Amino acid sequence: MRVESAPSVNFNERLHKVDMLVLHYTGMQTSKAALKRMQDSESKVSSHYLIGEIGEIYQLVSEDKRAWHAGISKWQGDTDLNSRSIGIEIANGGWNIPLTNGTLPPYHRSQIESTVLLCREILSNHEIPQSRIVGHSDISPDRKDDPGEHFPWEYLAQTGISLWPKQDEKLADRMSVPAETSSMFEIRETQMGLADIGYAIEVNGELNAETRYVVKAFQRRFLQNNVNGNLDLITRKRIKVVRDVYLSLGATLA
Repeated sequence: MRVESAPSVNFNERLHKVDMLVLHYTGMQTSKAALKRMQDSESKVSSHYLIGEIGEIYQLVSEDKRAWHAGISKWQGDTDLNSRSIGIEIANGGWNIPLTNGTLPPYHRSQIESTVLLCREILSNHEIPQSRIVGHSDISPDRKDDPGEHFPWEYLAQTGISLWPKQDEKLADRMSVPAETSSMFEIRETQMGLADIGYAIEVNGELNAETRYVVKAFQRRFLQNNVNGNLDLITRKRIKVVRDVYLSLGATLA
């Protein structure tokens, strides 16, 4: 695996041991533009790595330093995730720069293969639980949507990176129940399940804006053809399945 040096001045000292890996898309037109921005001291933004359009890998910040990629975020009760994580930016316009037909621009196979190789190398050097390999939208659901519902989390899980519980195909064929018909008990139970996975959410039984943001972030990760923020039957069931898998692997509760 070849890694090119492209130093950024946007970093400082870590306050915590590395135990997270955060994946992003750049949301910019080109990797060159993203690299320029993350090397600009005025931007106050950086990541440890950037993966370009054809899978080239650039290192901007040393892994022992705190890059500035996560922003205001929280996972499994932890904050200051910049201090705890390694950040990988992948060149992709995402929802910032969709295709002319309004859909998401695809990730290229070479980018994903480079992501797998880089993640494996990082995981070999740090003790990072599978439950703490996340997307930016997982840790900042009210602000971010990257790496997007077009990112192949299931494929990464097949290579041993992150988690992807088995889908209940029979349930997926059933009619979904609109979120508005969910009872307070169902909403509260779902909020508890999301909190157990790691999402920052208040358990109050209310289908408020915060809950919809978190549900949508979950769907971007685990129900990528059903990203609507609704607590339908399929979503509630999937949350339970993912929660059980996370807890069975010793995920830390918030």
